[in-house]
Amino acid sequence: MQSVRKIGLIIGLLVFIIGTSNLYDITFPLMFAGVIIFLISLEKVHKEGYRLFTISMLISFGMEFVFQPLSIFLYIFSLFVLWFFRDPERNTPLDNNAVISPADGTICKIDQAPMPKETSLGNEACLRVCIFMNVVNVHVNRAPITGIIDDIIYIAGKFFVASLDKASEHNERNILVMQNKKNEKIVSVQIAGLVARRILSFVEKSTSMKAGERFGLIRFGSRVDVYMPLHYSTQLKEGDKVTAGESIIASSST
Repeated sequence: MQSVRKIGLIIGLLVFIIGTSNLYDITFPLMFAGVIIFLISLEKVHKEGYRLFTISMLISFGMEFVFQPLSIFLYIFSLFVLWFFRDPERNTPLDNNAVISPADGTICKIDQAPMPKETSLGNEACLRVCIFMNVVNVHVNRAPITGIIDDIIYIAGKFFVASLDKASEHNERNILVMQNKKNEKIVSVQIAGLVARRILSFVEKSTSMKAGERFGLIRFGSRVDVYMPLHYSTQLKEGDKVTAGESIIASSST
């Protein structure tokens, strides 16, 4: 099924590019057909993507009257926006002793560290698993556990490369503190990167969430750090790939 969708994406892109080239009198029908094929192949796009796609298309159209080569690039970028904001469904494991990955990406760091100081949860060491999301990853973030949102803390900051250690302390970030049925605190930190310039949160304090439900999104490359008690252990290593809402990044025997 995935290979069929990839073929559909390629066909949609090619039809769209031909439509933007003005080689034929059916320019706009071809562009429209390309977008439809592309959308069907994506399966699902987050609503934020549709909003930015519309803005990008309007800018692209206006640029046709100023500098046409640039307008073609912007039209293609519009399709990239749709692709970037894809939001596929996920099958979340039903395991109350597991912490599920909140992000698609690559494990860039596994260590022990205290909870972020902004949470006021103390300086006790925790297991920390850091996930780097590059620009080709799905960027919708999902709840790592089933529980209650105990707190949401936004911190304005800088925009260092998200994979660097200093990003977790100095970059713009949004902290989600969740409490499970065992009264354990599991913390997910959305960290903006060099290109990412906006962190979106879909939830509010005291909301009940199931593991795998969507809680936020970060635009264009970023990182998510997950903090959990030390009795959780992980089989992952740096460089491993994980999938939001599906991959188990740590588990507890208690």
